[in-house]
Amino acid sequence: QVQLVESGGGSVQAGGSLRLSCTASEADDRRACMGWFRQAPGKEREGIAALYDPGSNTYYARSVEGRFTISRDNATNTIYLQMNSLKPEDSAIYYCVASDVLFRRLVYMNPADFGYWGQGTQVTVSS
Repeated sequence: QVQLVESGGGSVQAGGSLRLSCTASEADDRRACMGWFRQAPGKEREGIAALYDPGSNTYYARSVEGRFTISRDNATNTIYLQMNSLKPEDSAIYYCVASDVLFRRLVYMNPADFGYWGQGTQVTVSS
């Protein structure tokens, strides 16, 4: 059972940047898709970014496209989420996720498709 460990959350002012990291417990345990969800208080979980096979296809939710960038270090099986131009509405708990589903084309991240979840890391953006 792969375990996902996030790091890099914290507090930042609006307009600032943060980078989240997520490392799988086994460096050679590569999953078909890895990405990030977030959940703000009183709101549903939102899938915001993913990298999926084949190759390095990417998906971004509209709410973060152009501001966030997802990337992966294959050697360490670590994914990153670079978050720029942060807004107060980006404040949430961010979860690293992984899936064994082979998506032909990812147009929406359904939480039910992701069987592996990290513990979450808090991101707070102040105005």
